[in-house]
Amino acid sequence: MFRGFRDFVLRGNVVDLAVGVVIGAAFGTVVAAFVKDLLTPIIAAVASKPDFSSFYFEWNGAKFLYGDFLNAIISFLLIAAAVYYFVVLPVNSLMKRFEKQALPDKKKCPECQSDIPIEAHKCAFCTSVIA
Repeated sequence: MFRGFRDFVLRGNVVDLAVGVVIGAAFGTVVAAFVKDLLTPIIAAVASKPDFSSFYFEWNGAKFLYGDFLNAIISFLLIAAAVYYFVVLPVNSLMKRFEKQALPDKKKCPECQSDIPIEAHKCAFCTSVIA
């Protein structure tokens, strides 16, 4: 029983996931600070109101604080945009740069157009000789 658990934990996927969660939590604080300290003041400078938490309306004596919801939506959109433009796009461009070009392992038979191995001298489907 312990051996199966040990094999599960030491498998690459679990360790990779644990590292990803820890790094993701640390990165989340960096992105939150970036949004709070840099992007939100830019919105405050443009819109002259950085905090919408005081916005509300009342209906039948119930108080609806839609300003907090607006703050959460704006914060989410800013964090998502920051992650996309400062993490996803650069990582994607790096991955494309280092991506290996796969060599073809098949070619088309000139007679029957079926896929055959590159090294083949005769088509396995139509038996024509490949030059």
